[in-house]
Amino acid sequence: GGPDTYRLRSPPGAAVAVAVTGSSGVAAAAGLYRYLRDFCGCHLSWSGAQLRLPEPLPRLRDEIRPPAAPPRYRYYQNACTQSYSYAWWDWARWEREIDWMALSGINLAPAFAGQEAAWQRVYRSLGLNQSEIDAYFTGPAFLAWNRMGNLRGWAGPLPPAWHLKQLYLQYRIVERMRSLGMITVLPAFAGHVPQGVLRVFPHANATRLGGWSHFDCTYSCTYLLDPEDPMFQVIGTLFLKELIKEFGTDHIYSADTFNEMTPLSSDPAYLSRVSNAVFRSMTGADPEALWLMQGWLFQHQPDFWQPAQVRALLHGVPLGRMIVLDLFAESKPVYQWTESFYGQPFIWCMLHNFGGNHGLFGTVEAINHGPFVARRFPNSTMVGTGLVPEGIEQNDMVYELMNELGWSQEPLDLPAWVTRYAERRYGTPNAAAASAWQLLLRSVYNCTGVCVNHNHSPLVRRPSLRMDTELWYNASDVYEAWRLLLSAGAELGASPTFRYDLVDVTRQAAQQLVSEYYLSIRRAFQSHALPELLTAGGVLVYDLLPELDSLLSSHSLFLLGRWLESARAVATSDREAEQYELNARNQVTLWGPSGNILDYANKQLGGLVLDYYGVRWSLFVSALVESLNSGSPFHQDQFNQAVFQVERGFVYNKKHYPAVPAGDTLEISRKLFLKYYP
Repeated sequence: GGPDTYRLRSPPGAAVAVAVTGSSGVAAAAGLYRYLRDFCGCHLSWSGAQLRLPEPLPRLRDEIRPPAAPPRYRYYQNACTQSYSYAWWDWARWEREIDWMALSGINLAPAFAGQEAAWQRVYRSLGLNQSEIDAYFTGPAFLAWNRMGNLRGWAGPLPPAWHLKQLYLQYRIVERMRSLGMITVLPAFAGHVPQGVLRVFPHANATRLGGWSHFDCTYSCTYLLDPEDPMFQVIGTLFLKELIKEFGTDHIYSADTFNEMTPLSSDPAYLSRVSNAVFRSMTGADPEALWLMQGWLFQHQPDFWQPAQVRALLHGVPLGRMIVLDLFAESKPVYQWTESFYGQPFIWCMLHNFGGNHGLFGTVEAINHGPFVARRFPNSTMVGTGLVPEGIEQNDMVYELMNELGWSQEPLDLPAWVTRYAERRYGTPNAAAASAWQLLLRSVYNCTGVCVNHNHSPLVRRPSLRMDTELWYNASDVYEAWRLLLSAGAELGASPTFRYDLVDVTRQAAQQLVSEYYLSIRRAFQSHALPELLTAGGVLVYDLLPELDSLLSSHSLFLLGRWLESARAVATSDREAEQYELNARNQVTLWGPSGNILDYANKQLGGLVLDYYGVRWSLFVSALVESLNSGSPFHQDQFNQAVFQVERGFVYNKKHYPAVPAGDTLEISRKLFLKYYP
């Protein structure tokens, strides 16, 4: 199909204020949101909606259409979002998300739920037994990396009830997405197989890959079938036929063979054979297949993926039958050094978030100009824009901006845009709130150069004497925005989105304060000043962190209990509930049995700050005090062993955390402000 378009007009007569038509359900929904946004001052986001409609509804003097034909696709979701954000979602939450997607104009998105049920059927039909299948699938919180061949077995197995529930969820997801005119992307076979396949087919040519991301072969080192092995086509086509029989198809499929894994050979001929084998296993089930591939690998391992290797992988598939997601285009665009992916179509994507971390962050200048630069690139093959965060429900502003840019012909006036954004978000103009947003826009939201938004601030890291506290912005801008938002509290305090933003900005200010106290602690220790160490350490551990925890506990979207409760709610037995809760706890802390990807998916949640980060900090300060008192050096490796027991203890402690907020956000923020505003 061609590009989406919509039309808004006010028909003659008073009966209908506005008529919305569109080339698809998504296009009409995007047109409707434009009317709500630009003419009714409404706002819709992950953190809440502001939908007070003016009475009567405004009529349009002229017909409204998009500025010009937008690029074909507006894509949403990352392979990792499935685990960092959607792992425990029920249908009600999915339905809300799909409606948000439609209103945002998203017309291309994965539908990945329930695929393990299809894989289980395929593996059984091939002759694998249940224990071999159970040894392969990870637990629900880690399935994204099982699907990309990075992990096997960790935090598993998957209970039978999981498969059944996910299958029914997937039916509803694809039905809803397609009813709105969205193109669903289904998973396909990338070449990774369980070890059991080699028992049933001893002559199959498969190679064991190396460990992934600090995991050894206990839970990693999966097997990759050789592209020439006949089983590659048998398994790939079998799986896709099973999936199409179950869910129908829109002919676009996703597969990532080398996500963060070095291929067995850098020979271009080998790489072409692999991509050709993946593509043929798709066309064996669907002659119209299009392959959608994440382009993360090219910028993640640039030493391996030289131009010859990139070209070989991309040209193993006929031109036009693959779409590459330029996954981190706002910071590390790949299209620029690959002659626009050597002719394969690509989508310019904003990655923005890693691990679903909290933390104010944006690259607003890069996203405001990047897509338009890409469209003008010589022989550009750009076919759309995309949102591909690893985790959602953070930094609403950046996603609202990116969604609007998907329909734009040119960059937006950002200061004017953000003023209107604040007005819509809170439902009324407010000078202090507008000033706060201008400060945030030019500071924390305007990271330039190569920006990797991974929250490595001392607050959420395992403490050491070597932590980086550098910021890409002026910390005083966030403190001032905090002051301004608090001053708007009397007028805007009833707005749910205002309360969310007040928590988020106060949280960011507290995160900065933790870094400042950390520097004081480090200086005091290095200059052997015990009284100063006790003072700074005492304030941090006994006041600042507990206050931050109570602030977060005052808002439902910042509760550890909500994350754990959503995991337990999926279960059909106590045993499942315990397994799912362990999955949920491990993902946001140790990320692996022994802290393999420690704190990668860190969150700032009420309960987690006090009982996980707070306990670590307490142990750290005590260890430094003990070192000064005894005159013996501080040993980081000894501390790491001790603190690992604390971290592991948190994962297994079974303590119940409330899923309902407590306390008044405004009061707690004000109290923090009076104590700590620098």
